[in-house]
Amino acid sequence: MTFTRPLCDLHIHVGASVAPHIMWSIAHSQGFKLPTKDYFEFVDLITVNPKRVKSLDDYLKIMHEVTEKIQSSPAAIERSVYEIIGKEYRGSLVGRIELRFNPMKRNLGGERDLDHIIHAAIRGMDRACLEYNIEAGLIFCLAREFKPELNEILVEKAIRYRERGVIGIDVAGPESHTIELAESVGRYEQLFARARDAGLGTTIHTGETESSGADGVIAVVSRLKPHRIGHGIRAAYSDEALSRLADAGTLLEICPTSNLHTRAVRHLEEFRYVLGALQQKQIPFSINTDGTYLCRTNLRREYKLLIDSEILTPAEADACNEAAYGASFL
Repeated sequence: MTFTRPLCDLHIHVGASVAPHIMWSIAHSQGFKLPTKDYFEFVDLITVNPKRVKSLDDYLKIMHEVTEKIQSSPAAIERSVYEIIGKEYRGSLVGRIELRFNPMKRNLGGERDLDHIIHAAIRGMDRACLEYNIEAGLIFCLAREFKPELNEILVEKAIRYRERGVIGIDVAGPESHTIELAESVGRYEQLFARARDAGLGTTIHTGETESSGADGVIAVVSRLKPHRIGHGIRAAYSDEALSRLADAGTLLEICPTSNLHTRAVRHLEEFRYVLGALQQKQIPFSINTDGTYLCRTNLRREYKLLIDSEILTPAEADACNEAAYGASFL
């Protein structure tokens, strides 16, 4: 595979992308009580096992119950961010990376200072960028399960640190179809407007599963007007959703292996249909990892998967990478 430029990953979670041996080391250095004392059992615990992960909820449970807790200190988040950026450059020649995480899910419910967590993440990013001469930025994830005032604080923090490497906001977490359309989209409208006015990029997880469907994509594009959408694959089954995406020029952050693991996409042939529908409507999309170690993948492997399956040609893969650069918040 030959690309015009180094690879660009727009959608990668800190909680899903730190090597197990690093997570093991962080946990022990902090005296964190792990659910197992066997390293290999721990590896199995924090990576996708097809027998154990059968849905998006199973996938998210690994991050929320194990990895995010281990990363809940300034030292832990600094090392996590630093290790991810360096590894992605060394392993896949990723020259631009946008890491996303929720700082409030790293401060133990307020026991640790939120600004210290953010500063530590920035330090880890700065160190890695200096060492490897690459570009990186941080995206703060709002949480669907949070009370509105907590998400407001996250947006305020993102704006405050926008000159220090925080480049955007996201909304993540399981979607409840009824709540998402009736209430949730509306309650993020002002937050997204504030973020855009402050010069931040905006993206949001939606349209990932059948439960959220294309209606979630339609509502988000209409009301929140994000620059990008995380996943959004259900839009391929709705002419209205495809038309709205095309009109808005909204890029979809596609994560192949992740979607296969969570059963959001049943098989590669369904991916052929999804990406074909996007290409037919000239909707831009990028290829991303979502979580490298959780999904046992890397960005070069994601492209190879699609090229070897003849879903994308090498030229189309290179065009996806160029689209990622074009839609980057950096």
